Amino acid sequence: MAIHKTHKGKPLQRPRSSILVVLTATIACIVLLYLASSFFSTNGLSFSTKKTSFQSSNSDKYLYWGNRIDCPGKHCDSCEGLGHQESSLRCALEEAMFLQRTFVMPSRMCINPIHNKKGILHHPSDASSEERWAASSCAMDSLYDLDLISESVPVILDNSKQWHRVLSTSMKLGSRGIANVQGVSRDDLKLKSSYSNILLINRTASPLSWFMECKDRNNISAILLPYSFLPSMAAKKLRIAAEKIKGLLGDYDAIHVRRGDKLKTRKDRFGVDRTLHPHLDRDTRPEFIHCRIAKWVPLGRTLFIASNERTPGFFSRLSSRYKLAYSSNYSSILDPVVQNNYELFMVERLIMMGAKTFIRTFKEGDNDISLTDDPKKNTKTWQIPVYTMETGDC
Repeated sequence: MAIHKTHKGKPLQRPRSSILVVLTATIACIVLLYLASSFFSTNGLSFSTKKTSFQSSNSDKYLYWGNRIDCPGKHCDSCEGLGHQESSLRCALEEAMFLQRTFVMPSRMCINPIHNKKGILHHPSDASSEERWAASSCAMDSLYDLDLISESVPVILDNSKQWHRVLSTSMKLGSRGIANVQGVSRDDLKLKSSYSNILLINRTASPLSWFMECKDRNNISAILLPYSFLPSMAAKKLRIAAEKIKGLLGDYDAIHVRRGDKLKTRKDRFGVDRTLHPHLDRDTRPEFIHCRIAKWVPLGRTLFIASNERTPGFFSRLSSRYKLAYSSNYSSILDPVVQNNYELFMVERLIMMGAKTFIRTFKEGDNDISLTDDPKKNTKTWQIPVYTMETGDC
């Protein structure tokens, strides 16, 4: 019996051009999907990407010190001057910098009535505490450039939407959301996981003033921000005004003469006047200023004077040696910009920082030159004022 062999036919082959078409189409689809994914991710249109972005934005940690920089004891309707409050603010910013946290800055700063004459403190006697606070304070971003500060220490205001989101999130997180601390060292806040992993640290600062938390100012390694930091962070409108005035002044020197708030006297039990700064009244009078600054400021120089002395023409005797200039000479520049004396002093401070020679009232740093040798720090020793000049006083 013959066995018939079955011949297997060759499989049908697709044309090579068809395979190339399919392959090209597949690659094109992959590329399009990749581009679409990148586009949506960049523009935040993907739900999953948006969720990741939200989680990332909330991975930041925050530090809160309270809504008022300076609240001395039970007298929270009053406050200290700008310099005192800046010491407190710098203390809190340093801690945020040390902990690598975003600092929640109060949206307003209290203005001490003795440091303001612009009339914003005239308010009804029956006004509420909050109304009086609003009337005797100014917006923080009218004083400082927050974006500029954030280049060194990230900050947000306590009236911002971001702050309200942080508060809402911290409440949802429970024990991982917020830690209320008092009397805890910076090192513990940074190193102990019970604090370092918390979203929001709410520090209960000293009821006297924030800078009480930074008493160790003699420890150089503990100082992260110099005194000049906040003065150089003035709001843009104030910096522009200062630059215009500096341009008009040209080559100039400057002195800061602090008198009004420092010339405090009281009588002892024998009726004799005593003061905490025995030489200050003498040292800041024009006849002694003449003598004191002659070795630093040559005859005929332009001398910019910033002072809280309220007697008109008090420094006019200096005009026999110098070309005197005051901020009041530039009212056309300042009046549209300055709303209170804090803003005015911030402009004056920028001008003084740009002087060829700057003479302070008190010596604050090793390289400073000053009008008086009396210490700025309150020694709490009441002494009889000295008005006579002796050899070597100048």
